[in-house]
Amino acid sequence: MAAKLFEPYTIKDLVLKNRIVMSPMCMYSAEPETGLVNNWHLTHYTSRAVGQVGLIIVEVCEVSRQGLGSPGELGIWDDAHIPGLAKLVELCHEHGSKIGVQIGHSGRKAYVDGPIIAPSPIPFDEKSRIPQEMTREQIGETVEAFRKAAVRARKAGFDVLELHAAHGYLINEFLSPLTNHRTDEYGGSRENRYRFLREIIDAVTEVWEGPLFVRISANEFHPEGTTLDDHVYYALRMKEQGVDLIDCSAGGVVPAKVDAYPGYEVPYAEYIRREAGIPTGAVGLITSPLHAEEIVRNGRADLVFLGRELLRDPYWPYRAARELKAELEVPAPYRRGWLV
Repeated sequence: MAAKLFEPYTIKDLVLKNRIVMSPMCMYSAEPETGLVNNWHLTHYTSRAVGQVGLIIVEVCEVSRQGLGSPGELGIWDDAHIPGLAKLVELCHEHGSKIGVQIGHSGRKAYVDGPIIAPSPIPFDEKSRIPQEMTREQIGETVEAFRKAAVRARKAGFDVLELHAAHGYLINEFLSPLTNHRTDEYGGSRENRYRFLREIIDAVTEVWEGPLFVRISANEFHPEGTTLDDHVYYALRMKEQGVDLIDCSAGGVVPAKVDAYPGYEVPYAEYIRREAGIPTGAVGLITSPLHAEEIVRNGRADLVFLGRELLRDPYWPYRAARELKAELEVPAPYRRGWLV
């Protein structure tokens, strides 16, 4: 039986050569203050393309300088970022991988001089700064920043755009009742809490025609946080707006101790896929090729997102293909090693 993990996958008009995705992971290696791509990023991402990853998603690029979560994060808030990002796209395409970019804003987790902003003036923990509650004007400016970032992503040639609505960053802060205590049209009911993301999706889809992913934190590890059924509700709304896939992660909204084990987040992707009828990506300490194959073969998710495993082994797809006895297109300079 052929390995499903290595079957092509089509989403919108984009064909991925396999179901293996590199999760967006911050490298904290951009030029300080500028957020520009440098040689580290060119080497890091291109190595995974040589390694035959089907889709590489570049770490979060911040839509605003005010949204920087830490020094060394990549930016997409200025046209000056486009050439470096375009070079990343070019190099990954040379090796047959598709490439996407995650865009976001850190909200109350921002690490910048001056004020930080959030839906409500609630710090992440007792050591964190108190953010300013966003005005309607600031909300509108931030939505527009996401739209402009999507334009830059398109100009750079990315195949996929992912909105970062997870891990306690700004969009996630609006979605969660733990961090959104507003009493206006952006707070209270889950419909109101979804409004900020809804406006961002509407703005982005005006200028972006390719596949659109959204990463969520499907479990906030707090009894008063959003439930999985809340996220099904959000997923249904996203589906109506044209989102193509939900990337199902967890945590980061409030401090929490998480009992992490291989595949611990996969049930979220499985549940949302089934209940909302939308493609999902599974993450969460997936390291074994057999485990990855089981996820896609049994329809628990459509794509498998690998994080730390691809940091450890840029050529994981080769090992997976051997273990699963799958055919894999190998760059000519590597064929001697493949045939041994």
